[in-house]
Amino acid sequence: MSKIISFISRKGGTGKTTNAIHLATTLHQLGKKVLLVETDTNYTLNTLRKMEVFQAKDGKAAFEILGSEDHQVAQELEKLKDSRKFDYIVVDSAGKTTDEGIKKLCLVSNAVVVPTSLTQNDLLVTYQTVTDLAPARELNSGLKIIILPNRIHSSTNIFTVRDNLKKLDAIILPVVVPQKNLFVNFSTVDAEKEYQPVAQAILNYLA
Repeated sequence: MSKIISFISRKGGTGKTTNAIHLATTLHQLGKKVLLVETDTNYTLNTLRKMEVFQAKDGKAAFEILGSEDHQVAQELEKLKDSRKFDYIVVDSAGKTTDEGIKKLCLVSNAVVVPTSLTQNDLLVTYQTVTDLAPARELNSGLKIIILPNRIHSSTNIFTVRDNLKKLDAIILPVVVPQKNLFVNFSTVDAEKEYQPVAQAILNYLA
């Protein structure tokens, strides 16, 4: 049965899409069967994939990308999860996901990853997001709610990160995504090798 990892946040710009892509490409590079689902109706990742494949022209194998919508993605994931076609399904949820959409997505997910920087605005949104996810955890007892420290300056100590996030009722990853251009600029085909520790830290909670 597929493991579903959903990236959720109450606002855009927190790093959902970039981290979802980095995780999917890393898992694919590790030999896993991966599906990336985006619920933004613009389906920008599918467009990016087409451009990358056209530019590469080398026939490089890549994982599948599926477009969906907030109100129907949970039902689609239920069917995909049972199909055993994929090892992992990574979901990049839209920034304007509804309360009902969040609840349904959480009920079918094995893990929800909430990326956040240490800016006051992002932290406030993260607190609200985790609060909104709590009821779903009561219905889905196996759900892991994971905080991913994202865009963290190289001079910031990991203890500072934990201190800023300690009041959250969620798992705080012991690794961070640094504030580097290589993590901001992403590809749906080529994996960024420096992302492997982050991917492995997430997978550790799905074992």
